[in-house]
This record gives sequence, C-alpha cells and structure tokens, in this order.
Amino acid sequence: MRRVIVSEFMSLDGVIEDPRWSLKYWGDRISDFKQQELFDVDALLLGRVTYEGFAQAWPGRKDEDGYADRINSMQKYLVSTTAEQGKWGPTQIIRDNVAEQIRRLKEQDGQDILIFGSGKLVNSLIPAGVIDEYRLLVYPVVLGSGQRLFEEGTATDFELVKSWESGTGAIALIYRRAEARRER
Repeated sequence: MRRVIVSEFMSLDGVIEDPRWSLKYWGDRISDFKQQELFDVDALLLGRVTYEGFAQAWPGRKDEDGYADRINSMQKYLVSTTAEQGKWGPTQIIRDNVAEQIRRLKEQDGQDILIFGSGKLVNSLIPAGVIDEYRLLVYPVVLGSGQRLFEEGTATDFELVKSWESGTGAIALIYRRAEARRER
C-alpha cells in the first residue's frame, strides 16, 4: 500500500507559510534529502495555493540532478473546489470526498505520494487519518505569525522514526502517525 507523506519547512514556532526564510540554511544534507525524497515518490498531492505557486516556479527549470524534470513530469493531484484545470504536467483535480479519494489512491500500485506545503489540505486530512508520515525540517527561526502546520485544536500522536541535524542549523524530524492515540 502506498503511503501519504507530508514534507514541510517549519520555523521553531510552527510556521510553514512562504518558507523563503529557510533558504539561508540550505546545505548539502538538506539538498540530498529533498532530492531523494522526490525520487522516492511518483505523485504529488497539493492544495490549490501550493500547486499554483509550484506551477509558476517549476516549468522551464533545468538542473543537473534531474529534480526539475522529475517534479514537472510526475503525476499531480490537485485538491481544489475552484480550479478549472491543472496547468502543470499531468494533473488530476480532486474536488470532493477528498479523504476517500486519497484512500483509493493509496490502494493503487505505485510509489508513495508526497505533499509539499499545502497547510490547509494537511489540516483537513489529519482527522481522516490518511497521512502516514511527516517529514519536518525545523529551522532555527521564530516568525511570530503565519500559517502553522497544526491548527489550534489539532490533536494527534506521532512516533519518531528518525532525526538528524543538517549542519546548517536545521533539524529533520521524521514522524509516523501513532497507531492508537494515548489517553490524555
């Protein structure tokens, strides 16, 4: 069964919005991680805002490592009630019954499915239990405001799978959803 993996750049205070603040902490370890992460999946699942930003940024880009070719050519699933059509590579729009459609995607053959950004989408999927893994690159900045990964009222448990330090100050925390919530 395919997994749904959330990958986020996050400040110490949980902000994921417009992560340009992360660029000064970029380094080889993060670059290698993000490269491997993209090549280990065969589909992206994105909310409308993230999709539109990526659709502006990625087409026409080239790089030696093939990252741009991979992200531009892979299957995308755009979750949106307002988008008319996908304009970036192969795109299928998911308009309703989102959690159920994602469960069906997970049952199909293929590699895992990756969610970049898409905070509103992620928060809508948490209660449905369809997200299997969270890959959080936490950066040594406090932003004070902005969209946070976990909205107020979100309650769920995780199991730490792996962690590592980037060499530039960021820390990777990789969590899987705990099978059963502990009593609080």
